[in-house]
Amino acid sequence: MGEPAILVEGLTKSYGPVRALRGIDMAVPQGSVLGLLGPNGAGKTTAVRILATLLRPDAGRAVIVGHDVVREPDEVRATIGLTGQYAAVDENLTGRENLELVGRLLHVGRSAARARADELLADFDLVEAGRRPVRTYSGGMRRRLDLAASLVGRPAVLFLDEPTTGLDPRSRVGLWDVIARLVTEGTTILLTTQYLEEADRLADRIAVIDEGSVIAEGTSEELKDRLGEDVVELRLADRSRTEEGLALLRPLAAAEPAPDPETGRLNVPVRHAAGTLAEVVRRLDAAGLEVAELSLHRPSLDDVFLALTGRRAAHEAELETAGDAPERGRRQGRKAA
Repeated sequence: MGEPAILVEGLTKSYGPVRALRGIDMAVPQGSVLGLLGPNGAGKTTAVRILATLLRPDAGRAVIVGHDVVREPDEVRATIGLTGQYAAVDENLTGRENLELVGRLLHVGRSAARARADELLADFDLVEAGRRPVRTYSGGMRRRLDLAASLVGRPAVLFLDEPTTGLDPRSRVGLWDVIARLVTEGTTILLTTQYLEEADRLADRIAVIDEGSVIAEGTSEELKDRLGEDVVELRLADRSRTEEGLALLRPLAAAEPAPDPETGRLNVPVRHAAGTLAEVVRRLDAAGLEVAELSLHRPSLDDVFLALTGRRAAHEAELETAGDAPERGRRQGRKAA
């Protein structure tokens, strides 16, 4: 199968007393997508910034397509592209001019830069818009242009740090299609996201990171299978008795039940759902606990995320903590002048 395109071993990073990464390990095969999930401030963006040579790790090592990010940063930058949470394009230039500018910064000849810009504008459905200033673009168009800019140098590895943040659902799906096409063409992608549907659709494997450590890894289905066959989700009429209900239902659970701190709902992973659901109702009724909501569903990545981290991704704020702040812009790898 060959060496992985991205190899991370024992990577650590601290910001003063805050330990952003606590010795994480990852391996991403060539031509695949690893989805990196975790609460905001968990260390996702710090990991991406180290891999993109924007930060130096305190310990451990990271290798991108055979090049060490600390000892061979120029070689790494020549093989990668990076798209951050915020589109890093010049609003006063046209879309075409933005792409040509990136090409010239990569020391691509003028004619080659123009040809590559035309190719990417066509690939990203921006041919007509390419003649207009970027300030006239919608959010989705800016994100597509930003992703196109990260591909000017034809990178073997692409880091996407929450690339669809703030996009409407239609624009998000359109960008998913572009990312999927890149993978079919052989690009290796590390994707951080707070949208679990995004990871479910795009990632070959998923790593869940919390408090600077990888706490679970596997395919989407493998992670869901850890919870059981089904999930009983319920909310008690009296939220103050949630812990009492949790204690009653814990013996029935296939994995540790996860209370949602935002809504008071209890998520109880179970096997043999039909019989267990009846027993859930019987136990709560015998204890005088009135049920306000009750449902049964197959495990989702949201259930996995809640069970592993104690919170739902949908309730996370969009900005990370100061130590793991989003990279406001994109830096594409380039060889030293």
